[in-house]
Amino acid sequence: MEIIHISAECYPVAKAGGLGDVVGALPKYQNQLGHISKVVMPMYKTKFLNAHSFDVVHKGGFHMGAAGFIDYTVIKERVNTLGFDLYLIDIYGLLDREAVYGYDDDVERFVAFQIAAVDWISRWNHRPDVVHVHDHHTALIPFMMKHCYVYQHLNTIPTVLTIHNGQYQGWIGWDKTNFIPAWDPWKAGLLEWENTVNSLACGVKCASKVTTVSHSYLQELKHMANGLEKLFEYEKGKCIGILNGIDDAVWNPSTDTYIDYRYGIEDADEGKLNNKKILCDQFNLDINKPLIIFIGRLVHEKAADLLPAVIGDSIYHLQGQMNFLILGSGETWIEGQLASMNHQLTGYYNSRIGYNEQLSHQMYAGADFLLMPSRVEPCGLNQMYSMRYGTVPIVRSTGGLKDTVIDYGDKNGYGVRFNDASVGDITHAIYRALQLYKHPKQLDKVRTTMMEIDNSWEKSAGEYIEVYKQL
Repeated sequence: MEIIHISAECYPVAKAGGLGDVVGALPKYQNQLGHISKVVMPMYKTKFLNAHSFDVVHKGGFHMGAAGFIDYTVIKERVNTLGFDLYLIDIYGLLDREAVYGYDDDVERFVAFQIAAVDWISRWNHRPDVVHVHDHHTALIPFMMKHCYVYQHLNTIPTVLTIHNGQYQGWIGWDKTNFIPAWDPWKAGLLEWENTVNSLACGVKCASKVTTVSHSYLQELKHMANGLEKLFEYEKGKCIGILNGIDDAVWNPSTDTYIDYRYGIEDADEGKLNNKKILCDQFNLDINKPLIIFIGRLVHEKAADLLPAVIGDSIYHLQGQMNFLILGSGETWIEGQLASMNHQLTGYYNSRIGYNEQLSHQMYAGADFLLMPSRVEPCGLNQMYSMRYGTVPIVRSTGGLKDTVIDYGDKNGYGVRFNDASVGDITHAIYRALQLYKHPKQLDKVRTTMMEIDNSWEKSAGEYIEVYKQL
C-alpha cells in the first residue's frame, strides 16, 4: 500500500508542535510494517535543508487567482535519512522562509502548497492508495481532489484527515476562493461554515475518513470544537480516535545522545539524579528538592497564563519545598511574566524562553515531575516522553492526557491527575506530587510502572493501516 502524507510540519525538518513529531514518526513505522509511506511538505529554509542533499524530481506550475501564475519545484531527500521518502515543495517567495507559520500571507502560502501537492500527484503515472492530510493547512486537498475540475481524475483516491488540533481551522475570506483552482460552484457549501471558508470543516466534510489523535479528544470535539461541534456530531460515523505514539528511536533514555547521562529502568534513580544535577547547576536550583518542569507553548490553550500564579502560590503555601523550571515560548506577556520571575524567585525557579531540543531532553531526563495543566490537549506527547524518562506527569483530565495517565491513587496508577485548569486545582495537584516524592519506595514503583509502558508507534501505525484498508 502506498500512503502519501501531506503536512506543514515534519520533525526534524521543521517543527512547531506535536504535528511535526507525529508526521516525522508515523510514516517510518508504516514503512516498517511493509508499506510505502511518503511525506510531502513545504521547503522552508531550515538547518535540515542545508545539511542534506536533494534531487529535483518535478517542476510545474498553476494559476492561483490574483496571485497569477505560480511556479513550483519538488525536491526529494537523497538517502532517506528519516526512514521514508521525503519530498519538499519549493515555491519561491512563499514557502522558502525560516519560520513555519506567522506570516501575513499564510493563507496564500498554504493554499499554494496544497495546490502544488495535488498538481504534482495528478502528474504521476500511477495513483497512490491513500492521501493522508494533517490539520487545516492541508485540509482543502480532499475538496480539490474531488471538486476542482482539473484534478477530478483523482477523486477515486481515498483521503484521510487527521486533526491534531481542532482549535485552529484555517479560515479564509470568500474573496480569496479564486485562489482555489476552478471548482463546481454547486459545491460551495462544502467550503463554508458560518459564512466563511473553513478549511478544517471542509476537510471533515470531504475526507473519506477523519481521525483524531486520541479517543477522548474525538468525544470532546462534539462539545468543544471552536464552533464545529455540530459538524463533528453529524460526521461521527466516519470519525475515529487513534492515540498517537512516540518514536522510541528518538525518545529513549538509554540511547538519547542529547542527555549527559543515559540510563534504563534498572539504574533510573542514579541516571535521573546525575541529569538533575546538571540542570540544577545550570539553573541555580536545589538538587535536594523535587524539580517540576513545564515544556511547551506559552499560550492559553496550555493554561500557561496560570503558571505565574501557580508557581508563586506553590512556593509560598508549600514553603518552597520544590523547584520549578520552564522551557517554552508563546504569548509575549506570558513570556515576560515568567522571565521576570527569574530574579524574584532565585533559587526556587528559573525559565528559558524559547525552544531548545537538547534542553528539553535533558529536562525530561533530570526532572522529577512534568506539569501539563492544559485547557485543551488533543493527545499530548510530552506526558508520554516524560513517562519514558521516569518523570511523573501532573496532568489535567482532558483529551489524550486522560487516555494516557492514571492517577497514582488508583489501581496501577503512575501519575497525578486533576480536573480543572484553575490555580487551586493545579496547586493541590502539586501538593499531592510532593507527598509522593516524600515516599521514595512508592515513587520508585510509580517510576518503574511508567517506564515499562509501551507508548511506541507500532500499535498506532497498525491502526492507521486498518483505516486505510477499510477505504
